[in-house]
Amino acid sequence: MKKIALLLMAATITLGAAMAQTPKAPAFLKKGDTVAILSLASTPKDGVAEAGAAALRQWGFNVVTGKHVYSKHGMYAGTTEERLADFMEALRNPNVKAILSTRGGYGSSLLLPYIPLDTLKRYPKWIIGYSDITSMHSAQVRAGNMSLHANMCGALKERGASDPLSLMLRDVLMGKYPDYDVPAHPLNHYGKASGILVGGNMAVFSNLAGSAQYDFLDRDFVAKHDIILFFEDVSESMPRVMSMLTLLKLKGVLDSVKGIVIGRFTDYPHPAYGYDDMPKLLNEYLADYKIPICYDFPASHDEAWNYPLIEGCRVTLDVTPQSTRLTFHK
Repeated sequence: MKKIALLLMAATITLGAAMAQTPKAPAFLKKGDTVAILSLASTPKDGVAEAGAAALRQWGFNVVTGKHVYSKHGMYAGTTEERLADFMEALRNPNVKAILSTRGGYGSSLLLPYIPLDTLKRYPKWIIGYSDITSMHSAQVRAGNMSLHANMCGALKERGASDPLSLMLRDVLMGKYPDYDVPAHPLNHYGKASGILVGGNMAVFSNLAGSAQYDFLDRDFVAKHDIILFFEDVSESMPRVMSMLTLLKLKGVLDSVKGIVIGRFTDYPHPAYGYDDMPKLLNEYLADYKIPICYDFPASHDEAWNYPLIEGCRVTLDVTPQSTRLTFHK
């Protein structure tokens, strides 16, 4: 790891300043700006990076691709050192305005010990992805930067640059703050609340628990901010989800958040353990919380049901009998 140390020679941790501030938006993109395509976690399928680059170019952006985008090291897209080198090169490149992940999988959290928060703060730019990339969003928010939970190169390959969800991503990158109105769900808790939106893949952010630096659900951070929490997951059993909910309760998160946005849980065994599906299990656990809660919001591993969500942005969650509205504010 000697090369990793060299990458970080100029970096120091300024944790106190990062913890206290409300996240700010990195510069939004305009046509002609450059986006870096990187593999921060697992190796993508052949052609995924090229398809993502083609979509970005169709939107008017320039593209650079990480040296190790197709590398393989066990379950990862190259060693930690290789993936870190690609990330730090893109982060410090003044021409790069955003970093788009090829896919999730496993491994982005392994980079965090070598990325001090003040380095992220010094080079604010959009990091785009979901699933395992949730760990990067958490670090970004703790560094004081907004980040973008959204589809990645794999979805751009399958859906194309002109798909409505793809165009939502383009529009957010170019400065459009979303205002989503989605159908009501019978388990919703009605109400209205505001706060900064954080969340993503439930298993990934649960694994950051205990990291005072990188966890956007750290007890102290949550105490200093009004939080709207969102979560989704894939292939997690009902007992496992119950354990993660209990962790959130023990950390004081569930008793502190102002609202909860529940995405779609996919590829899990059900009916099981006496429950028909995950929403019924979640509703039983959350029944006594007197805050707005919505179910089946478009955030999931189903790339056709995964709206771009700006992490760290102030939002208003309005859950009514007719619909759920999630409004992002400048």
